[in-house]
Amino acid sequence: MNKRQLGRTDLEIAPLVLGTNVFGWTIDEAASFEILDSFTDGGFNLIDTADAYSTWVPGNKGGESETIIGNWMKKRNNRADVLIATKVGSDMGNGKKGVTKKYILQAVEDSLRRLQTDHIDLYQTHFDDESTPVEEALDAYDILIKDGKVRWTGTSNMSAARLLKSLEASVSNSYPVYHSLQPEYNLYAREKYETNYEQICIENNIGVITYFSLASGFLTGKYRSEKDFGKSVRGGGMKKYLDKRGLAILEAMDTVAKKHNSNDTGIALAWLLARSSVTAPIASATSAQQLKDLIKATALQLTAGDVILLDNASAWKE
Repeated sequence: MNKRQLGRTDLEIAPLVLGTNVFGWTIDEAASFEILDSFTDGGFNLIDTADAYSTWVPGNKGGESETIIGNWMKKRNNRADVLIATKVGSDMGNGKKGVTKKYILQAVEDSLRRLQTDHIDLYQTHFDDESTPVEEALDAYDILIKDGKVRWTGTSNMSAARLLKSLEASVSNSYPVYHSLQPEYNLYAREKYETNYEQICIENNIGVITYFSLASGFLTGKYRSEKDFGKSVRGGGMKKYLDKRGLAILEAMDTVAKKHNSNDTGIALAWLLARSSVTAPIASATSAQQLKDLIKATALQLTAGDVILLDNASAWKE
């Protein structure tokens, strides 16, 4: 398997990142362990989580995903074999949120405890707070890197203007640089990333790991009409995708999938991997079969004609 360098870091990652927001939500610890085992047995190494996974579940308080991953690493004694990416800044409730220096330095200790590790390979700003100067978060990350608690830093839901300002502040103040960006990006959601972020990432050699890579499941192809919404807990959110453009994307994916003896999931991920600015897509799985489909996608090689067909079907420009 050809691994890819994440930006200018020394992190060499396999071409699929495991998203774990489903841990402690739609699957329990035992099922999560099975997914993690299968993922790493397949040669994949970067596991993405966040301190806020999964605060939205009744009875949860946040940190459930990190806790499951920490328990798994302890049981398998494999911390040296995997890369852990987690995030800070999302609302944890009880006033726990933001990217102030004080909060980041507190939140990282909680993440380290739940993960049962002494370091985080990639620590990311999950949600920015524009009332906090960009220098403040970077100063906190500088301390954490010097203390050996964090290896590299990245960001996610940050405006392009704040990202540029952060990059400038890193240079002028000798702060750590955001080496990765985690944007929403997929065949349906293209405009925001391609218009506002892609060129910044290319010019600054920022690694890109995409979230909602399958558009919350729409790009798996299992939602073709409102009758399909009952197929999962996320089905109700599919209506926004079932427009003329969404249906055209499904048709194009079906055509390419048939050609490659694949499925729509594989085509959606292969399209992302063919994008030169993308390092790897993030995707989650709740079953062994789902994970198998994700892994198969990393070996799929689209032709130039395939990419053109998919690009045209998903074009957002008039």
